[in-house]
Amino acid sequence: MDWQLTDRQLEVRQAARQFAAERIAPWAARIDRHQTTPEEVLLAMRDSGYLGSALPAQWGGGATDPIGYGLATEEIGRVCSSVRSLMTVHNMTAQAIAKLGSGAQRAQWLPDLCAGRKIAAFALSEPGAGSATSAIETTATIRGNEFLLRGTKKWITYGQVADVFLVFAHCDGQAIALLVDRKSDGLGIEPLTEMEGTRGSMLALVTFRDVAVPKDNQIGPTGSGLSLVSNIALDHGRFSVAWGSTGIVHACLDACVDYVERREQGGQKLREHQLVRRHVADMLVSATASRALCLRSAHLRQTGDPRAVMETCVAKYHASTAAVRAATTAVHLHGANGCSGDYPVGRYLRDSMVMSIIEGSDEIHQITLGNYALQRPYLD
Repeated sequence: MDWQLTDRQLEVRQAARQFAAERIAPWAARIDRHQTTPEEVLLAMRDSGYLGSALPAQWGGGATDPIGYGLATEEIGRVCSSVRSLMTVHNMTAQAIAKLGSGAQRAQWLPDLCAGRKIAAFALSEPGAGSATSAIETTATIRGNEFLLRGTKKWITYGQVADVFLVFAHCDGQAIALLVDRKSDGLGIEPLTEMEGTRGSMLALVTFRDVAVPKDNQIGPTGSGLSLVSNIALDHGRFSVAWGSTGIVHACLDACVDYVERREQGGQKLREHQLVRRHVADMLVSATASRALCLRSAHLRQTGDPRAVMETCVAKYHASTAAVRAATTAVHLHGANGCSGDYPVGRYLRDSMVMSIIEGSDEIHQITLGNYALQRPYLD
């Protein structure tokens, strides 16, 4: 398989690298420390077009191919996982609207979502159910031409600033997906703070107290909610997190190479110690392998290969676990400095732990990929 990037993909990567360095990196430590994304960064993401980069051109999106989108996600995740998570959840909802929404829904929401004038959030997780779709307790009761939505969603990324929520509920025992406007009466938003990782992703507890939602806001037919989650939104989320995790591995490698070049111990630079070189070598291999798996996943998506969904799971599982290993090693190589706020590796470690949980925990992926392996996909 030829992994040579096109000129356009190279341009996308370079532009994202420069954008991340100039518009996000100066804020990254503050985002983590203050547990919020400043308005300046939100505006930069909007004006840059990254929120709509993977969305259809007909609605004002950038129509970036999966490889280009992945490369941009990696560069932004390399600098700040919180800002990368905004790209993830915004596109999870926007992609669902673009692929399964009605003509009226696309016309109503996609121009603003593509332009970043509005922010979308993905509301699946609940306090007692996590992301287990079968255990959702939020209900939608039919009343005339609308639904009455009751329930609570938790850990909603960028829920504090979202303009629209893609909410999953049960209606007469069947799963449904609804677009809910932030301004709806009965909708409450409570910030969640003191998180360990991706601390600037502005998580929220979102409550629905008899929120009236027009029937026209339903995405897909009743009963299609679960397939919507697994086949479109969460698949995109796994894809984005895989690339973001790869960005963390590369960030750890960058930080460690820089540190061991400068730091001396016993009159000798750390880079001269054999064990240090072994750790750096392992990090390099992890970064290279993670990117290769992400590129394979993106290529399969781009060509419409039916294996793309499962190969995205492979990439996400490998990259997220690699990020935890790399960040743990990075903290150890930095010694006490790694536990201080003066160096970014402590943030990388906390962010990497989140990567191993969201969009399918390591354990869920082990079960899923174990079943996939028994099908012998590697024989194709």
